[in-house]
Amino acid sequence: MAEPLHELGAFIRTQRERSALSVRKLAEQAGISNPYLSQIERGLRRPSADIVKALAGALSISAESLYQRAGWLAGDQPDDATVVDSIEADSRLTAGQRRALVEIYESFVRDNEKETKE
Repeated sequence: MAEPLHELGAFIRTQRERSALSVRKLAEQAGISNPYLSQIERGLRRPSADIVKALAGALSISAESLYQRAGWLAGDQPDDATVVDSIEADSRLTAGQRRALVEIYESFVRDNEKETKE
């Protein structure tokens, strides 16, 4: 099993490549330095929650999925990460479509959890 930092870094790199962004461009969009992003992608540095959120925004993916990859947030169901990962890994979708699908999925899950608690 991969360590969370290496898994997070590999996932960020994959999403960056799928978005056709260079390290320099993603770093610029996230407001961090190129070397720092490179270290994150290689699993050498642990980014702060704010940096993870900035990277998620620049990649048009949910911050929650990156938090789960970093081991900071457990999915409510074991399949939650799998669903979000599948959506975010689908290269047939645009970044905007992936973001919209993840938001819809997470909204449905939240609504259903509220209904079961009532």
